[in-house]
Amino acid sequence: MSKHERWNTLLELLAASGKLEVEEAATALDVSAATIRRDLDELAEQQLLVRTRGGAVVHGVSYELPLRYKSTRHAPEKRRIAEAVADLVAPGEVVGLNGGTTTTEVARALALRFASGRTEAPGAAVPAGPALTVVTNALNIAGELAVRPQIKIVTTGGVARPQTYELVGPLTVGVLNEVVLDVVVLGVDGVDAELGVMAHQEDEASISRLFAERASRVVVVTDSSKMGRRAFARICGLDRIDLLVTDTGIAPETALQLTEAGVEVLTV
Repeated sequence: MSKHERWNTLLELLAASGKLEVEEAATALDVSAATIRRDLDELAEQQLLVRTRGGAVVHGVSYELPLRYKSTRHAPEKRRIAEAVADLVAPGEVVGLNGGTTTTEVARALALRFASGRTEAPGAAVPAGPALTVVTNALNIAGELAVRPQIKIVTTGGVARPQTYELVGPLTVGVLNEVVLDVVVLGVDGVDAELGVMAHQEDEASISRLFAERASRVVVVTDSSKMGRRAFARICGLDRIDLLVTDTGIAPETALQLTEAGVEVLTV
């Protein structure tokens, strides 16, 4: 197991229980206690946890894994989901993307698909303007797409959240209120057949809700580990969602519930 993989696992264990003992972690990861101590010391230097005698506790009152440590979880599934979504986007459309690891993969897939600046069949008319317009409140997505000349990137203002790189607040709302989207692709923290889709943070949920309100089509992207899971803040009900793209790990009964609620489910 690499150091990066150990750090991911340690942070996940810490997020689940709020505290972590060195010996417990060493057993769980099948490494020496000395290795765990060094890992915890380095994570503490990055202010991702607080070291204690014999272990560590979460940093602050609440805890959320930073985006860079979430990105390796379910990576193959997220890439498949992203490629499937990119294929559904037509040239010239305006696409909204909120923050998250899966939407980041969608942004990369869109960049690859529209890399040449045109996706039309030979002889077809080439649309005027950019091959694609992307509106996002995620700083990392904006940074990756800003160097793609064929994609027009529009970023919202707002206050940046360090865990997810998302911009939130009144400035973000002000920009989104002035745009119209063909489709929005939403990453979420939970999908429940009764409550709809959710996020851990209420400020991020409110921005995602506004993204959905400004779009003609709403696509939710999530790996199957989040199906049936609830989070603190509700984004919107299933009635607002047109399509949910997930991996084949989704339980058949869950897929049926979503379909019966009027949501098209695409598994990849």
